[in-house]
Amino acid sequence: MKKKIYLSTALLGASLFFSACSPKPYAYPNYDIIKPEKVCEPNRKNIQALLASYLGKPYVWAEEGPDAFDCSGLTYNIYGSMGMDIPRIAQEQAKMGKTVPFAKLEYGDLIFFGSTNKRSKRINHVGMMYLGDGWFAHASSKARKVTISHFDEEPKYLKRMKICKRYLSEDERAKYMNCDVPLQKMDVTSTRYTTPWKAGMRLPKKAVPS
Repeated sequence: MKKKIYLSTALLGASLFFSACSPKPYAYPNYDIIKPEKVCEPNRKNIQALLASYLGKPYVWAEEGPDAFDCSGLTYNIYGSMGMDIPRIAQEQAKMGKTVPFAKLEYGDLIFFGSTNKRSKRINHVGMMYLGDGWFAHASSKARKVTISHFDEEPKYLKRMKICKRYLSEDERAKYMNCDVPLQKMDVTSTRYTTPWKAGMRLPKKAVPS
C-alpha cells in the first residue's frame, strides 16, 4: 500500500514539474513579450536579410515573430535579432535613438505615425526600415501582413508621420540607444514559458482586438 502511495506521489510530482516547465499555450492576444535570440551582427545587410525573410508573414496583434508580427513587433524582432535591445511598443520605440528629418532617412531608419491631427503626439504605428525612394516596410493591420508601401501611393502616411528615428549610424559603427525620456519597464520571456502564434494556427477575425 505504501509503495502505491509513494508511486502515485512521485507521478503527481513529475506531472506538476513537467507542466510547470512546458510553455503556456497560445491564446489571442498574447501579450507576453518573447525576446528574440541574437542571430547576427547589427548592420544594414542583416536588416535586409531579416526583413526579406519576414515579408508576407501575417499580421497578428501583439506578436513579435517569427511567424507573425504587429508593427512594433517587427521592429523589435529585427533589431533584437541583431542584439540591439529596443522597447516592444511603438510609442516607447519612438523615445529611443537619434531623431532624423524625413529628407535624411537612410535604410533601416524607423518612421513613426499617429493621427492626422498635427497637435497630437501620440504614436500608434511604426514603419519598418525605410528602404529609400519613398518605400518602407511595415506589418500592416490593413493588409494583414508584413508588406512594403510607398508614400506616393498611400499619401495618408505622410499626413500621419510624427517622428523618424535612427538606431544604427550610417557607417554602422555607432548605436544610437539614447532615450529622450525614461522608458517604461518591460518584462520579457522566452518560448520556454509561452507560445507565440505559429504558422498553421487560425488567424484572428479582427486585426486589432476590441
